[in-house]
Amino acid sequence: MYSLSDYGYDLPAELIAQAPAVPRDHARLLRLARGTGRVSHHRFDEVGRFLVPGDLLVLNDTAVVKARLLGRKASGGKAEVFLLDYAAGVRDGRRFTCDCLIKSSKPARAGTLIHFGEGLTGRVAAPGDGVCRVEFCGDEDFDLLLERMGHVPLPPYIRRADENGDRTAYQTVYAVARGAVAAPTAGLHFTPELLEDLRAQNIAVAPITLHVGYGTFAPVRAQDIREHRMHAERYGIPEASAAAINAARASGGRVVAVGTTAVRTLEHACDERGHVAAGSGSCELFIYPGYRFKTVEAMITNFHLPQSTLLMLVSAFAGRENILNAYREAVSARYRFFSYGDAMFIG
Repeated sequence: MYSLSDYGYDLPAELIAQAPAVPRDHARLLRLARGTGRVSHHRFDEVGRFLVPGDLLVLNDTAVVKARLLGRKASGGKAEVFLLDYAAGVRDGRRFTCDCLIKSSKPARAGTLIHFGEGLTGRVAAPGDGVCRVEFCGDEDFDLLLERMGHVPLPPYIRRADENGDRTAYQTVYAVARGAVAAPTAGLHFTPELLEDLRAQNIAVAPITLHVGYGTFAPVRAQDIREHRMHAERYGIPEASAAAINAARASGGRVVAVGTTAVRTLEHACDERGHVAAGSGSCELFIYPGYRFKTVEAMITNFHLPQSTLLMLVSAFAGRENILNAYREAVSARYRFFSYGDAMFIG
């Protein structure tokens, strides 16, 4: 269970979703019983069937920024810049500095200037092995320029340019904390109406924040997965949410994490008894089979890439064979996979 090859599965390319379900809560939902491995098929707006009064949904309220910028170098050559870790960027007046990926015909060198228009430029301060430190400067606040000029950072397996509809589709309806460069995709299926229905069912909701970084798409290269090092992401847990989580557990309710980002944040921030502490910091927790979960008792998640850390996390939660069997059934039933795809309820 520690070999990278243990986490592969066959996926026809046509099952990789290129657009979201409309409406978003009409995506399909595969329910996987954690204890038995039994699978059943539903629609996402039926998720309340698998929740009971006293359960607590924990949502990641991070908001995706338009992290892709298209520009030209002083030489005239095209350059695409992707902000890797917006949440950890450094602000100094109208300047903003962060690590970026730069795609251009030739590798960027220190001092290279990239012009994006509207007075916004980027200067490569520290080129590295595939990652560059870039200093942005503009005539206005960087965030205002990014919102106007940036592009939605769709993941690489969505093989099309971003469109106007992606501005809302690739954002949860409860997103408030700007900072992610990839969406917490399990949450994309919720609508305000569905959340209200769940609250009426006495299902409480608690927000936390984990700013998803581009590292979520980074491949695992170590053949022994225990040698993989997880990327760091900034998180925050409000006092009220920590109190709600701990109260739910104390009263016998389940903590139901919406997405692997919420799972990692909660498990990082809890002690051995499962008590969650409020606060903020950096999360590098890598969850793979053998991990003992202390807080999360059920989760909602999407279908993940083969050999990814996310697939390893859900395998740790539900059992590798249960997960791979469920994935095979999902492929057979023509579910849609990855960010804009369908969902699972595991509990």
